Amino acid sequence: MMLRLRSVLSLLLVVITTFLVSCSGPAAKVPDTYTPDRLAQIQLYATPVDEARQGMETLGKFVQENNWIDTRTYIHGPLGFLRRDLTYLANTLLPSDQKAAKNFIDEIFAHLERLDVAAQNKNEAATSTEYNNAIADFDAFLRLIPSDAEAS
Repeated sequence: MMLRLRSVLSLLLVVITTFLVSCSGPAAKVPDTYTPDRLAQIQLYATPVDEARQGMETLGKFVQENNWIDTRTYIHGPLGFLRRDLTYLANTLLPSDQKAAKNFIDEIFAHLERLDVAAQNKNEAATSTEYNNAIADFDAFLRLIPSDAEAS
């Protein structure tokens, strides 16, 4: 008798759960515009990224001077949190922009890694090329970031 009651209760629970899941409303839609709150969050995360972009000029000076030690130190020191900061910022973007932003992050760091190796090998041409490519991808990433005027 107890076994039959358990079976009936289990079946009833499955039916109720199925009914509730099928009757639930649609999933919450992620907004496809930038709200003022979201823009404020983006500006908060953009501050360290903007500072890092300005710091890339210092890295460029080291690269131009073939200052191998300071080039490598700058990549691992002041730019050490750049990946984290870029990722936080990318995650605040609209879903339609996030994939492109994350691709740019991957490219920036591929260039920085190759720049580090080129500096270690004292390869002038490669350091210059990788630095310029990193800057181009960094600027492309920054073009994805909305301004305050884009709120709707």
